[in-house]
Amino acid sequence: MRITLMGPPGVGKGTQADRLKGHLEVPHVSTGDLLRDAVKQGTPMGRKARAFVESGELVPDELMGELIAERLARPDAAEGFILDGFPRTVEQVAILERVLDRLGVKLDRAVALTAIEAEIVRRLTGRRICPTDGTVYHLESHPPKSPGTCDQCGSALVQRADDNEEVIRKRLEVYSRQTLPVMEAYRQRGTLLEVDASGAPDEVFEKLKTGIEG
Repeated sequence: MRITLMGPPGVGKGTQADRLKGHLEVPHVSTGDLLRDAVKQGTPMGRKARAFVESGELVPDELMGELIAERLARPDAAEGFILDGFPRTVEQVAILERVLDRLGVKLDRAVALTAIEAEIVRRLTGRRICPTDGTVYHLESHPPKSPGTCDQCGSALVQRADDNEEVIRKRLEVYSRQTLPVMEAYRQRGTLLEVDASGAPDEVFEKLKTGIEG
């Protein structure tokens, strides 16, 4: 199965992508990781992208399309993939279609994880991270045993700078502005699946599986 996965910050996209990867036995292709790896390894496309990354500019859509095409052509993606982080604009929808056409395959589902803004704000403002080992906690749903301290190593937990309410609401506004047209494009193609991501991760995953396999 070939899927592109969309969702606003804090909706649990990474968690569900990892579960879906294991369930479908296909690779999770994060475009952010893909770009960083290409730059780090100094591949021809990575060298092209480095100039944009180092100057703080967005990597051009066509170059991202080339990176994605190379990744999806690898043997492990022959039976499917979960694409995360692309497309983010209507123009990128067309680029992805051209990439898949060249590979002779079609997208099965464009999955959009959704949640009301208040729920996303609650999730992100309550998030705390261990700066030493990266363990993620939540003040309500997954608190540390000792307040403010990592269970694993005892380090003081921190809150990410962008996990404050004002920044979160701005990020959600940008996401909605960019992504709603993408969702509409896939709705018109008959491939959009919207999944309510409220609730516990297990509940969300069951809804996700039912929607994909139904």
